[in-house]
Amino acid sequence: MEIFKSIGEYDYEQLVFMQDEETGLKAITCIHDTTLGPSLGGTRYWTYEKEEDAIEDAMRLARGMTYKAAASGLPLGGGKTVIIKDPANQVSQEALFRAFGRFVEGLNGRYITAADVGTTTVEMDYIYQETNYVAGTGLKPGTSGNPSPSTAHGVYVGMKAAAKKAFGTDSLEGKTIIIEGVGKVGYLLAEAALEEGAKVCATDIFNGPIERARDLGCDIVDADEMFEMQADIYAPCALGASINDDSLEKIKKAGIKVIAGAANNQLAEPRHGDKLEEMGLVYAPDYILNAGGLIQVADEFNGGYNAARARMSVDRIYDQIEKVFKIAERDGIPTYKAADALAEERIKAIRNTRSIFTQNGKSIINR
Repeated sequence: MEIFKSIGEYDYEQLVFMQDEETGLKAITCIHDTTLGPSLGGTRYWTYEKEEDAIEDAMRLARGMTYKAAASGLPLGGGKTVIIKDPANQVSQEALFRAFGRFVEGLNGRYITAADVGTTTVEMDYIYQETNYVAGTGLKPGTSGNPSPSTAHGVYVGMKAAAKKAFGTDSLEGKTIIIEGVGKVGYLLAEAALEEGAKVCATDIFNGPIERARDLGCDIVDADEMFEMQADIYAPCALGASINDDSLEKIKKAGIKVIAGAANNQLAEPRHGDKLEEMGLVYAPDYILNAGGLIQVADEFNGGYNAARARMSVDRIYDQIEKVFKIAERDGIPTYKAADALAEERIKAIRNTRSIFTQNGKSIINR
């Protein structure tokens, strides 16, 4: 892997490798862009086949966080950490994550971490023992707790904006919605849609979420058969790359008009976003739709978490999705490109003000 060629392709600022022999820590933090503020992104604890896979994951996710924060109007840049999980490592989790916390402290506020795949509030509590540059810990005053409700609410309001574009009304009453993945976020999304009078068909690869969705009132469908029924809206809330050559044909046959879900990186390739446009489907780009959790976490650094204030910010995802649709129409581009344009326009505008010299810059962490 040619590191400098890779980080130069999308103008990454920093790629940090961290190791601690005592704990077996092997971590990579990627800081993509800090034009708008310090980078914020979760710490992923995962097993990778190759070190290159871990590096690529950190870089891809960090860039996505930059765009998510920018499009959401937050004073944050994008970053991400992956800690390479070694199943044979018997060192305590506390020691491992406290070692990582010391490295985060050493970045002096350029990067703020939070929970991600494989980490929870417990790990964030360990990190907080060593640094203040962490969100979502139960020990820190003014923290916000589980971000899943905010993520789900953002997807819900964004789905309503997409429905308005496709059907002329943002009401979900009477609409049939396929939710793929009814875990923490998908379940809450299903609950909100059912309360509004939608018919929800749910699928998941695990039995626990399926049974909870059944008890909630969802119709349960097999993952391999979910597009064999007619539906109005498809909400991918599980793994990425669910919009691909195979699924597009099935989505078309199912009569789906809107795609709006919580999963990251839903397009297997950019060309699939072009195909959605050609098919006349309304696609709500994922990193704007699923930004509610980030918005909640960011609110912690505004004098302590305020639930009402955070909810108002999450509600604005509706407006952001409408802005994406307007940019798409203005420029004659697919919505996934319009979402990038929305983020890039904001970053460019703020970057231009950085020519104004100030002796003491401000950070979201120390205002």
